[in-house]
Amino acid sequence: MDVLIHFFVGLHIVGIAALLGGFLTQVKAMGRGTARFVPGMLHGALTMLVTGAVLVGLNQADGHHVDNIKIGVKLALLIVILGLVYVKRDEEKADKSLFGLVGLLTTVNIFIAVLWT
Repeated sequence: MDVLIHFFVGLHIVGIAALLGGFLTQVKAMGRGTARFVPGMLHGALTMLVTGAVLVGLNQADGHHVDNIKIGVKLALLIVILGLVYVKRDEEKADKSLFGLVGLLTTVNIFIAVLWT
């Protein structure tokens, strides 16, 4: 079971990397006002959602303690991120504030995962 959990943690990190990497590739364009939500950001957020749900289930099935408040906060942030990226994915230009908000919420989600113990 531990191997399966570690496998999904790896996939979860790949999703985070896709979301944050997509954001970081557009930071320079954000300064010019031409940033857009790239498909990798949507796929990364969806990967995070699916693998996060699987990880919660696997950890509970294995008898590990799951901090439901932490998971709820991370899920709420991810739903906001996913909603913004999904709704604005076809627009040629993203609003600077919304684009920056996605980057900020992604970073906050990472720090919650790492620091909230």
